[in-house]
Amino acid sequence: MDYGKHQAPAQYEAGEGCLTTLIRIPVRIVVLVVVLPVRMVWDALVVTARAADRTLLRPLGRALTRLYSTLVVIPAVRLYESVLTPVGHALMWLAAAVFVWPWVALWRYVVVPAVRYGLVVPVVWLYESVLTPLGHGLRRVYRELLAPAGRGIRWAVGRLLLVLLVLPVTGLWRYVLVPLGLGTTWLAENLVVRPLGWVYRVLLTPLGHGISRLLDLLTRGIAAAGAGLWAAVMWLVGTLLVAPLRLLYRRVLAPAGREIVAAIEVAWRVAGYISRAVGRAVAWLARHLVGAPVTWVYRTVCTPVGRFVRDQIWAPARRGAVEAGRAARSALRSARETVRRARRDAWRALVGGPGESGPREPGSPLARRLGATQQTTTVPSAAPEPEISPPGAKKAGWG
Repeated sequence: MDYGKHQAPAQYEAGEGCLTTLIRIPVRIVVLVVVLPVRMVWDALVVTARAADRTLLRPLGRALTRLYSTLVVIPAVRLYESVLTPVGHALMWLAAAVFVWPWVALWRYVVVPAVRYGLVVPVVWLYESVLTPLGHGLRRVYRELLAPAGRGIRWAVGRLLLVLLVLPVTGLWRYVLVPLGLGTTWLAENLVVRPLGWVYRVLLTPLGHGISRLLDLLTRGIAAAGAGLWAAVMWLVGTLLVAPLRLLYRRVLAPAGREIVAAIEVAWRVAGYISRAVGRAVAWLARHLVGAPVTWVYRTVCTPVGRFVRDQIWAPARRGAVEAGRAARSALRSARETVRRARRDAWRALVGGPGESGPREPGSPLARRLGATQQTTTVPSAAPEPEISPPGAKKAGWG
C-alpha cells in the first residue's frame, strides 16, 4: 500500500481570526471521520487489485494469449500461407486470364491495327497527297492575287473615308466646336464659378467653422457628463457589490476553502496511517490464525506423508514401471529378431541358400562354368586344366 509522505504545514495568510483557529480541529475531525472509510476502502482495493494482478490476471493473460495464439493466430497464419495465398494466386491468374489478357489481345491485335491501317494511314495519305498541294495552291493564289487586290481596295476605301468623313469632322471640330467651347467656358467662369467661389469663401466657410466649433463644444459637454455618470455608477457598483463580495471571499470563502483542503490532506495522511495499522493487524491475525496452523500442518503432516508416498509408493512404482518398460522393449526386440529369422528361413526354403542350386545372377562371358569348353590360359608354358579336378590332384607346374 502507498501512503502519502509527511508534508510541511500549509502556510496561512497573516491576520486569520480566532474563528478559523477554533473551527480548524472540529473540521479536521469531521473530515477524518468522512475520509477514513474512503481511504481504507481505497487501500483494500489497491491491495486486492495488486494481488489479483499478480496471482490471477497475469497468468490468465498469458494463458489467454497462448490460447489465442494457438487457436487463432497459428491456424490463421497457416490458413493464409497454405490455402489463401495459393487460392489468391490462382484467382489472380484466373482474373488476368479472363479480364486482362483478352482486352490486351483485343487492343494489341485488333484495335491498334484497325486504327493504324483504317484511320491513320488514310488520313496521312490524304494530308500528304491532297491537303498539302491544295494548301500550297491557295497560299500562292492569296499572295499573287488576293493580297494586291486587298491592298488596292484598302487604299481606295481609306481615301474615300478621309474625304467623306475625316475632313468634314475635323473642320467641324476645329472651326466650330472649339471656339464655341472656349466661349462657353469663359462665360461659365465669369458668371458662375467666380461668384460661387466668393460666396464659399466669404459666407459658407465662416458659417461652417462656427457650426463645427459649436458641435465640438456640445460633444465635449456630453462626453464629460457621460464620464461623470459612468464614474458614479462604477463607484456605486464597487462600493455596494464588489467590495462586499471581495470581503466575503477574502474573509470567509478563501479561509474556509484552505481549511477544508488542509483538513482533507491531513485526514488522508492520518487515514493512511490508520489503514496501514489496520492492515498490519489483519495481516498479523491472518499469519497467526491461518498461516501458522497451515504451516504447522504442512510441516508436520503433509511433508512426512508426501515423503512416505514418494519413497514407499511412488519410487517403487516408478522403478516397476521402468523395469516393465525395459522388459516390454526386450520382448519386442526378441519378437522382431524372431520374425526376421523366420522370414530369412522362409526365404531360404523358397529360393535356396548359398551353395545350393537356385536362382543365380547371370555370369560374365569370362566366368568358368561346368561343361564349358576348356579355355587356354594366358600364362605361357601353363598346361590346360580340366574343369573338374579330382580331389588331391596336383596342378601342372610352371615351365
